[in-house]
Amino acid sequence: MRARMDDFVVHDVQPDLRVIVTREMPALPPALDVEVEDLWCAACARVAAGGAGALFNGRVFSADTITPSAITGHLTEFRRIVAQMERPALFHALGVRPLAVCGVLYSRDGVVFGRRHAGAIYQADMWQLAPAGSVDVHAVDGNGAVSPERQVLNELREEVGLVPEDVDKPVPLCVVEHPGSHVCDLGMALRCRVSGTAIREAHATRGNGEYPALRIVPLPDVAAFVAEADDTLVPPAPIFLRRAGLL
Repeated sequence: MRARMDDFVVHDVQPDLRVIVTREMPALPPALDVEVEDLWCAACARVAAGGAGALFNGRVFSADTITPSAITGHLTEFRRIVAQMERPALFHALGVRPLAVCGVLYSRDGVVFGRRHAGAIYQADMWQLAPAGSVDVHAVDGNGAVSPERQVLNELREEVGLVPEDVDKPVPLCVVEHPGSHVCDLGMALRCRVSGTAIREAHATRGNGEYPALRIVPLPDVAAFVAEADDTLVPPAPIFLRRAGLL
């Protein structure tokens, strides 16, 4: 069952938002580590069987505190995040709040939506604003500063096939924290300098297949698409669209 929108927490953020690693990943008690590993292995097998590729236990950023000016946290294992998604009650023991970027990519021809793979580990077969992805270790510099801008531009290149020169500087909108999974989506507006035709061509020729289907919804039709998509659209999308002035 889809969570109600009033179960989601919306965190306001400033345009100059800072994201910082402030502590090390805590160790897990042995029994909890075994539970996490069992859930991880089961999820890996399910995703592989569903044709959505292979899960990788990399390091991703988990938020400890979120304020309008700064998000602080630590790098954690992806397997802990997956375990918590699989069994939300583990939040009390794991306490991970994975930070993800979600680009509101739009041009004069419309807003870009991608449909997630039916076998994805999270929000399978749902429409979402593209590009999107977890903030991982590659967005962290040697001083612990995290760049959501770098992450969303990397996702733009990998998932849509566009390059940073194709868009204006990303603008933070807000953070939407999901109930249960505690995934924290940071919406970022991306005004595109190329046409819808060029976006579709880039996705078809250079995208990594993250979105089997890509749709560019004309600006006057965005509200109708949101209503039509209903439960097949990820819940934060309308919030980000409103913050970007597109809904």
